[in-house]
Amino acid sequence: MEEQTPEQKKIKLFLDQKKLLDTFLKTGAITKAQYEKSYTCMKEKMGLGDREDL
Repeated sequence: MEEQTPEQKKIKLFLDQKKLLDTFLKTGAITKAQYEKSYTCMKEKMGLGDREDL
């Protein structure tokens, strides 16, 4: 099994966190505005703010 690079690990963590946000939105635990704010902040804090593919 090939070891992941730090960038790959960061992207996997981001995608896992996004999945959790998606669940919160789907179940009504957060609003669409809260989702957008959290998603944007999460991308910026993880250094992925300039990525359009996430």
